[in-house]
Amino acid sequence: MSEEQPNLNYVKELAGGDQSFEQKFLGIIKSEFPVEKQTYIDCLAKEDYNATAEIVHKLKHKFNILGLQKGYRLAVGFEEQLKFGNSKLKDDFLKILITIENYILNI
Repeated sequence: MSEEQPNLNYVKELAGGDQSFEQKFLGIIKSEFPVEKQTYIDCLAKEDYNATAEIVHKLKHKFNILGLQKGYRLAVGFEEQLKFGNSKLKDDFLKILITIENYILNI
């Protein structure tokens, strides 16, 4: 399976050519994402699966915004599994978070 790469297609479409809106939107993602990623790591480390499911729920919307359809589907399944105390998708989810982190550091 090839690695899915984030993109700004949705953001650009939403902005409709408005550079100011696009930059503001990206600024929000850049400020929220690192905090949410750390919250995910902290909740998972505590094995607080309900809190982990809540942060996965928040993060999955950023996957969608950044064009990661496969990642979004994985997050949906992971969120449901966490509600039952199952964290087996944690490594796959973390890979997606790292891919996003690297991407937003360079845009």
